[in-house]
Amino acid sequence: MSEAARSLLQRWGASFRKGTDFDSWGQLVEAIDEYQILARHLQKEAQSQHNNSEFTEDQKKTIAKIATCLELRSAALQSTQSQDEFKLEDLKKLEPILKNILTYNKEFPFDVQPVPLRKILAPGEEEHLEFEEDDEEGGAGAGSPDSFPARVPGTLLPRLPSEPGMTLLTINIEKIGLKDAGQCIDPYITVSVKDLNGIDLTPVQDTPVALRKEDTYVHFNVDIEIQKHIEKLTKGAAIFFEFKHYKPKKRFTSTKCFAFMEMDEIKPGAIIIELYKKPTDFKRKKLQLLTKKPLYLHLHQTLHKE
Repeated sequence: MSEAARSLLQRWGASFRKGTDFDSWGQLVEAIDEYQILARHLQKEAQSQHNNSEFTEDQKKTIAKIATCLELRSAALQSTQSQDEFKLEDLKKLEPILKNILTYNKEFPFDVQPVPLRKILAPGEEEHLEFEEDDEEGGAGAGSPDSFPARVPGTLLPRLPSEPGMTLLTINIEKIGLKDAGQCIDPYITVSVKDLNGIDLTPVQDTPVALRKEDTYVHFNVDIEIQKHIEKLTKGAAIFFEFKHYKPKKRFTSTKCFAFMEMDEIKPGAIIIELYKKPTDFKRKKLQLLTKKPLYLHLHQTLHKE
């Protein structure tokens, strides 16, 4: 074993144990972070070119499957659904496989597939890619630039501590209507809060991959805790929702459309908001509706005030 491979395996093993320790202790936010960071490193190694890797193609397939399991456990920790969740004891079975990846030659213990190879884009790179052919109403547009390199979906944050006289907002993302909902691969939504100049006012959060696709809807049913008290948001701020999905032919995750909610729309109860064509216009200057069809993003808001 080369020194480089030995170092990698030691780092991965330490990260794996750290994540499962957090998980065992009930420190779920910390466990999710550790799992997602490790999954990202494993995916990067799994898609590296042969000459630049310390591992064989078969070993990289196993590494990619372990990354998938880490994502499944991360999603299970964030889900209110108990059905089909990936348990901690399942994940712990993978530690000896990761530790002995160079000699492991048995069948993988879980029926999972490696996450399809995803191109990890530099910030802004996606906007220079070729036009897509499957936009709504036959239109075409360049991809929306991400603020950060590709992230593993599922970076949700817990609710902030309450403060007297201050209001916190929970947004439940119920579903999004799309004419080709059933064709979207690994769909998720990136949520951000921006000022009038498009500057982030809170950390960016990604939902886990959608629960299911049904007719013309992609269902999420996931709560987003806005990471700032409403009274502390600057005038003219807006909450953005970018719907993203994986494009297998181009091997990258693309923004399909976006929606946003302004401050005067923050009120308890259900709300539906319109969908706009990409690229995401955080300054809200040149907005184009995605489609003439009555398809929207369906949300439910809950306000918490002490």
